[in-house]
Amino acid sequence: MKFQEQPSDILARLSELRDADAPTHGGRVLSYVYDSGVPELDELAAAAIRMVQPVNGLDPTTFTSVAVMEREVVAFARDMLGGDDEVVGTVTTGGTESCLLAVKTARDNWAGEGTPRLLAPVTVHAAFHKAAHYFGLELDLVPVLSDGIVDADVMIECLGPDVALVVVSAPSYPHAAIDPIAVIAAAAASQGIDCHVDACIGGWVLPFWKDLEPWDFRVDGVTSMSADLHKFGYAPKGISVLLTRGRDRQRAQYFATTRWPGYPVVNSTMLGSKSAGALAAGWALTRALGRDGLAELAASCARSTSFLVDLIEFIEGLRVVGSPVGPLIAIATDESVPEDRRVDPHHWADQVRTHGWMLQLQPGLAQQFGVTLPHTTHLTVTPVTERVMPELASALMTAASEVRGMAPISPADARDSLPDELLESLTEPLDSEAALRVLMEVGLVSKDSEGLPEKMAPFLALITAMPAPVTERLLTELIARTVE
Repeated sequence: MKFQEQPSDILARLSELRDADAPTHGGRVLSYVYDSGVPELDELAAAAIRMVQPVNGLDPTTFTSVAVMEREVVAFARDMLGGDDEVVGTVTTGGTESCLLAVKTARDNWAGEGTPRLLAPVTVHAAFHKAAHYFGLELDLVPVLSDGIVDADVMIECLGPDVALVVVSAPSYPHAAIDPIAVIAAAAASQGIDCHVDACIGGWVLPFWKDLEPWDFRVDGVTSMSADLHKFGYAPKGISVLLTRGRDRQRAQYFATTRWPGYPVVNSTMLGSKSAGALAAGWALTRALGRDGLAELAASCARSTSFLVDLIEFIEGLRVVGSPVGPLIAIATDESVPEDRRVDPHHWADQVRTHGWMLQLQPGLAQQFGVTLPHTTHLTVTPVTERVMPELASALMTAASEVRGMAPISPADARDSLPDELLESLTEPLDSEAALRVLMEVGLVSKDSEGLPEKMAPFLALITAMPAPVTERLLTELIARTVE
């Protein structure tokens, strides 16, 4: 067969494209990627993916390897998360799909009338915003305290017959806070309301974290849980496990139809045809690591997290938000020191990037009936972090010294920096061209460069300054333009 392009040339081009990506290994990116620091695991995952490359995960009765691997991954997760024989599960394509299916299942099992309500803290993952939007639930978000933990009494007061699902986090992504799961789940159970624990980021590491109260299926009122193997299970993207207590409850997750002239369709997840690659990789890694291997990697994460918490508290002008549970840290300005000694977390993150490390900037949030949550910088700690800690610690301290005393960009200043005619245009619905003009005006898009600006602090201030519908429309345009 004559190829349009030679395979060697195609792979060379792909190598060029990958060189422009943020590094996925080595611990330089403290979000999005989860590097075990064990090359053999990556090689095992790649080999497993290649072996099932032609397999269609749509039909486990035809490709029986899919059924065996999924069954064994679910059993491993059930054992990890305190489940018994009543707990059943499904492998999904990622945390978002697990969350979507948990909400869809609860909605379909809900016996109320009118519009069902999804009750959750404001710190709940954005996937639940998407789920409420897709499946027609009212999203009811409860304020959290200054440490990022929701007040159980306030949450319980919001329960009612119109609530189809209560969601709590173990831990929440923004602040690494575990919600009072046992109390909230018990209250939900007393009213016949399902309770989902979003352990997408914590499910494969918290079982080995010390001194935690029960947060998983050991809590009677917990009816479902999500845990991502492509996070601290170190599998390639994307694979997650959704566990549900009770077969009859879980069956509402499925879609089945024989009402067309083709083959009978039965889908346990949102997708029909799907790759078995991530499943095979996740299955292989659970067998290679087992509980002991995961515990060893979790111990490395715990040591690094503890060191970084102490380091941040040592750096004048910064503070850790709350008491992180799991290998995540949110860092804010320490307002107890004089203004000229404070460190703005967003300026700091931008400066750390100049030293070769990528941290994640998070906007603040003015809660409707609670404390205003400060803007923060997020760090995700992985096993490889321990290996690069001296260089990372040096970069964090040096960058703090370089921006100490630099005033934060207030939302008001960010808004005032925009031309009046641009601000006036934001009061009207933006079409694609108008949105592009705004993006170019604020410097997020230019004709001469690709990607985002080097300094993200001004952009995060703008996100806080503008109404959410406006920023959401602009971000939609920004991402859409990247693939056009």
